[in-house]
Amino acid sequence: MRRIAIVGSGIAGLLTAHGLRKAGHQVTLYSDRTARQWMEESKPTGAAGRFHRALSVDREFGLGHWDGHTGFIDGVALAVCAKRRNRLLTLNGRVRHVAAAIDVRMLSARWMEDLEARGGKVVIEPVNQQRLDAIAAENDLTVVAVGKADLGQLFERHPERSVYTRPQRNLSMAVIRGRPVREPSETMKTVRFNIVETDGEAFWMPYVHKSGEALWCILFEAKPGGQMDRFGGLSSGEEVLARMKEVMRDLFPWESAWFEPFTLADPHGWLVGAITPTVRNPVGRLPSGRVVTGVGDTLIHLDPIGGQGANNGSRMSKHLVAAINERGDAPFDAEWMTRTFETFWEQDARHTVQFNNLLLEPMTSAGKLLMMSMYGSDAVRDTAAQRLANAFAENFDDPTSFTPALLTTEGARTAIAGAGGHWATGLIRGMSGVARGQFRQVLGMAPGHPTTTATVA
Repeated sequence: MRRIAIVGSGIAGLLTAHGLRKAGHQVTLYSDRTARQWMEESKPTGAAGRFHRALSVDREFGLGHWDGHTGFIDGVALAVCAKRRNRLLTLNGRVRHVAAAIDVRMLSARWMEDLEARGGKVVIEPVNQQRLDAIAAENDLTVVAVGKADLGQLFERHPERSVYTRPQRNLSMAVIRGRPVREPSETMKTVRFNIVETDGEAFWMPYVHKSGEALWCILFEAKPGGQMDRFGGLSSGEEVLARMKEVMRDLFPWESAWFEPFTLADPHGWLVGAITPTVRNPVGRLPSGRVVTGVGDTLIHLDPIGGQGANNGSRMSKHLVAAINERGDAPFDAEWMTRTFETFWEQDARHTVQFNNLLLEPMTSAGKLLMMSMYGSDAVRDTAAQRLANAFAENFDDPTSFTPALLTTEGARTAIAGAGGHWATGLIRGMSGVARGQFRQVLGMAPGHPTTTATVA
């Protein structure tokens, strides 16, 4: 079998390492931190929410250690606000198979230990380009899985696929405790989105914390210069959480009472920053002329707005492992690296990138029609609106399934018909619900939109 090195101990790197070790290859994983350092000294790398197809890779490679955890997720609840303090409409979609956000610190620590137990080698050292060249000389293939680190710059930006040259959101994240992941009145455990079109997005989800507890992870996606953009310069998790509560009171007051009891889950459980969404070419050329390839964020780095980063990385890992296994004794040259990535791009990743980028942009006409047609979904009744909301929720698992419906009015109408509805009927129902909600809010009342609880909001 082949000698293969993986540089990076996040989800994509470790999945690749385990998949290759399962196939019998000699695998060496290079990590800049030990399992203990992952658990005790590291910040989370992000929310890392993953859906069924990504979690299936864990199970296939014998890594589904947290299956059945109480922190798993049943669906997606979304509230769209045309402006601050005003809920325009809601939708509530179920997923067929549960999703999960598992603390990468715990996941990486456990998977590193698993890899050594299964005959893989783990080397703890930082890797720069000079060291990477030496590693590549010792192995048949070297795979870089380091996200934003310096090694990622070996891979040239693909200008046609990288539509942004600067971050589209300023990000802040916190891992928090203070509420159960499912209230007694709720019909499902959801990723909860609140969108203010002028200012940004906030979403939170049940989270399997490194302590083993079912807690919460919350992320604010602030449009630069908007009313949500208040997290620059903060230097502690306590400051970030206090600012989140301030923003929640100002922009989403209906969530404020629910959110106030929360505290930071651990001293390292927070992040602030920004990401420029980028797609890179899959061949990295070293000074010696040797070539390496990448996986996960190294090649496709996504804004977390669509929760696609860890999902895409997991699926890419599976694809890369299969391509390596099929290569036999042939060399892992630049042509093979390019062909392997291009196949994944065409079959999967281009839809993922397109879906994620759509969420960063103003809502399309097709998206508005679909949102109106999903009005009335409550995750309980089997209606055309509910089936459509479920299809939208499933797109987070498989962006090839529903993304086309978000692009054109014709595609939206086709999706509505496929759910058993009619676009005009759905539009009228949605507009009526929105108008009723707006009138109620003018009177100082809650809008009465459907939710996943026993009461309307």
